[in-house]
Amino acid sequence: MKHGRPASTKDLLPSERTLLDAIRVIGFGQIEFLRVRAGEPVLDPWPVTVRDLKFGTGRYELVSTRCADFDLKGEAADLFEYTREVEDGEIRCLAVRHGLPFSMEIELPGGRLRACSGGRRE
Repeated sequence: MKHGRPASTKDLLPSERTLLDAIRVIGFGQIEFLRVRAGEPVLDPWPVTVRDLKFGTGRYELVSTRCADFDLKGEAADLFEYTREVEDGEIRCLAVRHGLPFSMEIELPGGRLRACSGGRRE
C-alpha cells in the first residue's frame, strides 16, 4: 500500500486510477457508499454512481486520459492522500464537480485514522 500525497497518475494504485477515471467521466455528480480498506478504494462491488445533469447549459465533455500519465490536480491529490490514511471506512458521499473530487462524507468506525497518520480528524 502506498502512503502520502501522490503527485501524478504514475503514483496511483490501480484502484485509485480507476476511481479517478470514474470521477473524470462523471463530471458532475457523486459516488456513494465507496468502501476504503487499508487505504485503498474497494471497487468490487462498484459503488453507487449518480450523475447530475443540468439542461440547457451545454454538455460536459472530457477527453479520455486512461492511457496518459499526467500531474494530479490538488483536489485529486487531497482525496488520495486522505484515503491512504484510512484503515477501514466508507465514503458515504463523494461529490464530484468539473471532473474533480469536491467534498466527501466518510464514516470511520470508531472515528479513527491510522495511528501513524498526520491526517486531519474531522
